[in-house]
Amino acid sequence: MSAIPDAAMSSTSEKDAPIVPPNGAVDAQNQHQQYARWQHPTYRAMIEGQDTQAFGGALQVGNWQPYEHRKLANPAPLGLSAFALTTFVLSALNMHARDTAAPNIVISLAFGYGGLVQLLAGMWEMATGNTFGATALSSYGGFWISYAIILTPAFHVLDPYTKPEVANVLGFYLFGWFIFTTLLVLCTLRSTLALFLLFFTLDLAFLFLACEQMATNLGNATAALALQKTGGLFGFLAAFLAWYNALAGIQDSSNSFFQVPVIHFPWSEHANEMRKQKSAEHQA
Repeated sequence: MSAIPDAAMSSTSEKDAPIVPPNGAVDAQNQHQQYARWQHPTYRAMIEGQDTQAFGGALQVGNWQPYEHRKLANPAPLGLSAFALTTFVLSALNMHARDTAAPNIVISLAFGYGGLVQLLAGMWEMATGNTFGATALSSYGGFWISYAIILTPAFHVLDPYTKPEVANVLGFYLFGWFIFTTLLVLCTLRSTLALFLLFFTLDLAFLFLACEQMATNLGNATAALALQKTGGLFGFLAAFLAWYNALAGIQDSSNSFFQVPVIHFPWSEHANEMRKQKSAEHQA
């Protein structure tokens, strides 16, 4: 196994120079894999305390400086994957895929994967100093746990309500999550298209599902079914966008032949820096 390329050790600019593991802290067998990891922007930021740009694969909506140097993996793909799978299954049921609509199968996922695992990922985002990622993952982990509690008969959550009242309280519940998700959407407007679309489609899913409950309360079954299926469609899109952002966070040169594009907004900090760099190169 050859050593780390000499090109990685030399550069005219210290800022642009690839970072190599300190003290040669890898054996020959793992040199290339460790070197590839060191080139991943999130990994470098966590280890070296560098700024990292907005990036859906790490649930970063802007420049972020870790407040401590900790050797941590990126917890965002785990939380995104937990959210994606649970949302995918529930959305398929909301769309009445293959004439199946009962949400009971979601209880296990909502407790175990979308709930517990996503909540843990949110707590690990706390440790990395990522406020947005910690808030989003922890909150949606709490959403899935609370939703599973509602669906579990042993908790008797909906027993005190009449049938029309059940639709009302579930509508209030979903409208609250719509409002919260809207706040997160506003925080993605200077990040990337992939991250913005994830929260935007999720926001619409909550809105349509909340409206479904209001239509149910009014006795309009036709409108309620259409709203439920529309909410399921946007939930479906949110699930695949969450997987897409998770893939972006997992991929690097050690495990993939390509990197999925996240598409920075033209007004983002990353786009501004790229324009400045091209301008400087043109003047030179």
